Amino acid sequence: MKRIRLRAHAKVNYSLEVTGVRDDGYHTLRTVFQSISLADELSFERAEGRGEGFALEVEPPKAPLGPPGENTVRRAWELVCERAGRTLPVRVSLLKRVPAGAGLGGGSADGAATLVGLSELYGLGLSEEELLGIAARVGADVPFCLLGGTRLGEGVGERLTPLPPPPEHYIAVAKPEASASTAEIFRIYDRRSVERKGNSRPVMAAIRAGSLTRLASSVGNDLAPLTAALVPEVLDYERALLEAGALGTAMTGSGTAVYGIFADERRARAALLGEKLAGAAVGVFRPARSGVEPL
Repeated sequence: MKRIRLRAHAKVNYSLEVTGVRDDGYHTLRTVFQSISLADELSFERAEGRGEGFALEVEPPKAPLGPPGENTVRRAWELVCERAGRTLPVRVSLLKRVPAGAGLGGGSADGAATLVGLSELYGLGLSEEELLGIAARVGADVPFCLLGGTRLGEGVGERLTPLPPPPEHYIAVAKPEASASTAEIFRIYDRRSVERKGNSRPVMAAIRAGSLTRLASSVGNDLAPLTAALVPEVLDYERALLEAGALGTAMTGSGTAVYGIFADERRARAALLGEKLAGAAVGVFRPARSGVEPL
């Protein structure tokens, strides 16, 4: 096989609770992840005989991915090469649709797709368990982005429990221009007393009951007040989505994107056209059942 094309789905967090801090400084979480139809597209092509080890082309060219040697695609490639015991020359083309610094898991999704793409491109035959082990070393959300769907995440996000698909709905996503550093948000968390709302259990109960109204009223994020203190638009956009008819709203990840849950697609799209969300709209999406899928 000379070329693999994959779709890497973004995610939202229906709930996000900080449950503690490990000895190594990493924060433990309880979160309900949901893949959504927003996705990046990646193409992997063997580069043998071209004098290359790893090459990455991104569209649009200025899409932020982090330092060249530290982005998740490069990190995933390095770890798969380590697992294979040899260099796997590859050219990666990435069509970037998931905004960076949003809490939507775009970088994690790209890392997950790279693990799948390399395993298939080079016929490594890595099992799901092996891929998950490597994914946990790439980043905290990468194991979920590898599997996708609807799952409870615990620990630092690597302990995943499948949940039933949620009731059908539409997710309107808006992102302020400003982004937030996950590391900085957790540093602030360590210095401040933050109310723990315990959203995960109500969210899971609503999903299992198939109740959209209960799900929408249960979503929440412990980190939202901290991110909103740095980027006030987080709360402004949540209010705007509620005023436009969202059944419930929350921030995803450490932010800064927020989403509203709607039963009706037309109403969701109209909400993002409102004056208060002008220029902030990412789009309207649906829950997805996979993390990485072939194109």
